[in-house]
Amino acid sequence: MDEAEKQQVQEYCIRDIETVKALWSKTYNTEGKPDWSHILPYYHSDIKFRDSVQELHGKDDFVAMTDRLAKRSKDLTMNIVNAAREGNVFFLEWEMTIKFRKNPSSVLYGASRIRVNDEGKIIEQRDYYDLWGDIFDNIPRFGKAYRRFMIRKFG
Repeated sequence: MDEAEKQQVQEYCIRDIETVKALWSKTYNTEGKPDWSHILPYYHSDIKFRDSVQELHGKDDFVAMTDRLAKRSKDLTMNIVNAAREGNVFFLEWEMTIKFRKNPSSVLYGASRIRVNDEGKIIEQRDYYDLWGDIFDNIPRFGKAYRRFMIRKFG
């Protein structure tokens, strides 16, 4: 590997919590549609991703998922509330405001666990959030009924 290739590999390495916070904040705070182009080079080709809806394996599937989200959402912003690091694992607590088509904006409250390999590439990401509860909370009367149902059945 020549010096230029080594430089490029090092450019796309996650080594500290400030890098993670900056990358996640920038991803969702662009004008209009969300944009992942700046963060995708930080993901390993064998990324394992999971959230409340899906489980993906491989960068191609991950990129396809980000494209689907960008197409569905009219606007998306991310507020990083807290961030921490334990070894090669980073934790982010976030508030994501998303607007789908003609619907009002909804705030999703969640967290992400991100694991990087020895080269600083993201090898695993697990997002935690209550997709339906946070969206339903914005629908008059329905949100309260959903919460009552969840408490009665699961809580």
